[in-house]
Amino acid sequence: MRELNSPNTVADAIFGAVADHSRPLLTYYDEATGERTELSAATLGNWAAKTANYLADEIGVGAGDVVVVDLPEHWQTAGILLGALWAGADVHVAGPDATEPASEPLVVFTSRDRLDDHPDADEVVVASLDPFALPLRDLPPGVGDYGSVVRVHGDQFISRSPAVEALDGTPTAEVITEARAVAERDGIAAGTRVVSTRPWHTASGVLAHLLAPLVTGGSLVHVANASAERVTAIADVEKAGVVLPR
Repeated sequence: MRELNSPNTVADAIFGAVADHSRPLLTYYDEATGERTELSAATLGNWAAKTANYLADEIGVGAGDVVVVDLPEHWQTAGILLGALWAGADVHVAGPDATEPASEPLVVFTSRDRLDDHPDADEVVVASLDPFALPLRDLPPGVGDYGSVVRVHGDQFISRSPAVEALDGTPTAEVITEARAVAERDGIAAGTRVVSTRPWHTASGVLAHLLAPLVTGGSLVHVANASAERVTAIADVEKAGVVLPR
């Protein structure tokens, strides 16, 4: 395991900070659907590794190649983001604060309802956003289903592009440093259970509200579509040390 103070990738920073990989790292609630999905560090790491292997081996993503992620908050989105960063991509998150990538994306990850937003993309993969990553049916020709395309790939990944990955053009070291600074500001430390409703479907949101709790060795409970009262109840059940409402 690499030293925590000098990680080569965002994945190194996250999984190197975890004391027990069998314990929950990311828990996702959607009060509109009743979903509660809990992923240990090992399970989230497996999905990220599968994604990275898929991108490297099938798509040919290498150092600095652009990958676009246009998805709402979800555990599948987290696996995609971490995997794309791990593969060495320059990950651009579609949203109001997105910067223009230096080159055309090699692949776009999106949802079925956003397919029309990416008519010119060469490679499009749709995430079902299903609690069990069940595949989508009747996708247009040439559009991949995320769960299906990555499931066949290995659960382990060795970075081939250390320190080259970036988030909206911000390089690894800066992303990790900024994420740790945000965590310190929000009172998040190793072992802290964080309940949050804050968005991470933009680059700044990914850094502050997804990566920040994880790079410090904390765990994240993201809650969507919940009232303030329900968030309080979930925080009590999840034994949260920090609650971050919008």
